[in-house]
Amino acid sequence: MRILVIEDEVKIANAVKKGLELKGFAVDMTHDGDSGLSYARDPDYDAIVLDRMLPGSVDGVEICKTLRSEGINTPILMLTARGTIGDKVEGLNSGADDYLVKPFSFDELTARVRALLRRPSVQVGTELKLADLSLDTNNYEVTRAGKPIKLSHKEFALLEYFMHHPNQVITKDMIINHVWDQDADVLPNTIEVYIGYLRNKIDRPFAGKSKPLIQTQRGFGYKLSLD
Repeated sequence: MRILVIEDEVKIANAVKKGLELKGFAVDMTHDGDSGLSYARDPDYDAIVLDRMLPGSVDGVEICKTLRSEGINTPILMLTARGTIGDKVEGLNSGADDYLVKPFSFDELTARVRALLRRPSVQVGTELKLADLSLDTNNYEVTRAGKPIKLSHKEFALLEYFMHHPNQVITKDMIINHVWDQDADVLPNTIEVYIGYLRNKIDRPFAGKSKPLIQTQRGFGYKLSLD
């Protein structure tokens, strides 16, 4: 999943970015309201971590209001040093989906981001499943037919993206935009390599017992499906 962090305190922004990347997310960041609003209009972000107080012509509340008025429904977690009930109500009423007061636990921030990412999905809870393949987003565990599968961070992120969109054709551009951040130098061949890695771990070892799940849609992309 690809996350946008809009936070003017550079140390906090860097810490959030580094921590989320260690959890397998692709993360972009910016530090003022105007560039933040411009970035946030990009439909390829799966969630936004947004500071309430920002330099520039718009703050976090105005960014929320603008995005929602434009029909952009990307989940937003608002960060703030102001924790009164009135502040929280204003933030949520502006269009934020959740609210976290500084200083915060990074584990709590990660859990709240995960919760926001689950909301649009038809999946319930922290476990994503397709046939006999399971992915636990909290414990970073993958199993197939009850057997554990060890994945790298990027392999896990790629499989999680597929499992959030089962039975849908996913293009290489969609994968690049959601699984890698904007600074990554990713070529279409890189996607083919990682698809090969996943096939070698979740399909080929189970040949003859389980149907292959990763399907190539020639000329279009890939699909995770039993069909």
